[in-house]
Amino acid sequence: MNFTTKVPVNTYDFPINYNSKLLLLGSCFAENMGEKFDYFKFQTTINPFGIIFNPVSIEKLVKRAVNRISFTETDVFFHNDLWHSYDVHSECSHFDKEILLKQLNAAVEVMHRQIIEVSHIVITYGTSWVYRLKSSNEIVANCHKVPQNEFTKEILSPETIAQSMRNTMDLIHQINPDCKFIFTVSPVRHTKDGFPENQRSKAHLIAAIHSILSDNTTSNYFPSYEIMMDELRDYRFYADDMLHPSQAAIDYIWIRFFENYVNTDCFATMQEVCNIQKGLSHRPFNPETKSHQQFLETLNQKIIQLQMEFPDIKF
Repeated sequence: MNFTTKVPVNTYDFPINYNSKLLLLGSCFAENMGEKFDYFKFQTTINPFGIIFNPVSIEKLVKRAVNRISFTETDVFFHNDLWHSYDVHSECSHFDKEILLKQLNAAVEVMHRQIIEVSHIVITYGTSWVYRLKSSNEIVANCHKVPQNEFTKEILSPETIAQSMRNTMDLIHQINPDCKFIFTVSPVRHTKDGFPENQRSKAHLIAAIHSILSDNTTSNYFPSYEIMMDELRDYRFYADDMLHPSQAAIDYIWIRFFENYVNTDCFATMQEVCNIQKGLSHRPFNPETKSHQQFLETLNQKIIQLQMEFPDIKF
C-alpha cells in the first residue's frame, strides 16, 4: 500500500524488546494491539479488568492496583441476574457475588505485580465522555445496562484528563519508577455520542496528552487516531459497522507501531515467531504421513532453539 501522506511518529527513546514486559490498558484498540504483541510472543498483559474507555476510570483501577485495595460487597451490585462492579467491564460480571469478588481481587493482585515488573505501559484512551452515577456522584467505567436516568452524562475537560494522566503516572512510578508510558487515542469513533461530539471528545484527549508530553521524559504519544483518519481514508479500512478499523487497518497501524517502538534487533525473532505460528496453525490432510511427522519435528526443533534464547516465549 502506498500513501501520499504519512503521519509522523516521534522517535521513541525506550524501545521494546523481547526482554520487555508490557501492560496494555484502555479501549478495544488496546486489545487489538495486545493481540498483536501476544501473537509475536512478547511478554504482555492486556486489560486485567476488561476494556476501559475513559481516563478517570483507568486512573481509579491503577490506584486500586498500586495500593492493593480489595473489592468489597459495597463495590458490587445485582442487576439483570448478574453481579457487577461499576469500575470494571461487563465481561467481568458473574451470577455469583462471591466468585465475582474473588476474581476481581485476584485481578488486583495480578495488576499490582504487573505494574511492579513492567518496562512499558501502553494506555489507549477511547473517549472523554463519561457517565456519573447520581447516587454516589462517581464516574463509572461501565453502566451495565442500568437505566440511563440513574446517570448524568458529561465530557471531561482537557485539564481534567491531563491531571488524571499525571495521577496515573505518579501512582505507577510510586512502585515502578523506571516504567515508560506510551499514550494513544483509539481510532474507533463513538458515534452514539454524535459525530461532532465524537470529534470534540477525541480533541480533548489529544490536547490533554500533548499538554503533558513537554514536561515528561518518560512518556510518548503514538498517533493511532491520526493514522486512521489521515492515512487510512478508504472505506476498505473500516469494518462492516463503518466505525471500527478493519483487520487491514489494524495490521497497518500495528506495522507503523512496531517500526517505531520495537527494537530493530527483534525483527528477525518476530519473523521466526510468525513462521512458527503459521506452522502450528497448519492443518494437514493426512497427519499420519512421514512427511508431516518430519514437518512437526522440524517445527519443534525451531521452538526449542528459540526458547533457548528466550525462555519466556511459550507456544
